[in-house]
Amino acid sequence: MEVQGKIKIIGETKTFGANGFQKRELVVTTEEQYPQHLMIEFVQDKTNLLDAFNVGEPVKVGINLRGREWQSPQGETKYFNSIAGWRIEKVGAQAPAGAPEVPPFDEYEPVQNSKNEDHDDLPF
Repeated sequence: MEVQGKIKIIGETKTFGANGFQKRELVVTTEEQYPQHLMIEFVQDKTNLLDAFNVGEPVKVGINLRGREWQSPQGETKYFNSIAGWRIEKVGAQAPAGAPEVPPFDEYEPVQNSKNEDHDDLPF
């Protein structure tokens, strides 16, 4: 999935626990009739993806929705959701250097039937 909007907040990288788990939060404000302020978490090696971005920039963020179940000591079950970011790019950004150039769809030529037959060759 993708979310598109303007960067509102870029948080600092935070480290948790003895294993050094890292998390960094990004808030993106969508540009629609009723704008939404979405907090997106980048974890571990993805935290450094946010270094190249600034507040106010329009971006497109690749996300995964995460959900988990938690049971309290009293036996009550609760559910939590989070949005995990795994890619971010500036809106209107050029293709990365070295990326192959793909011609627009309308520049492709249709495949011609070499036998000029009107029927297909499917066996069923």
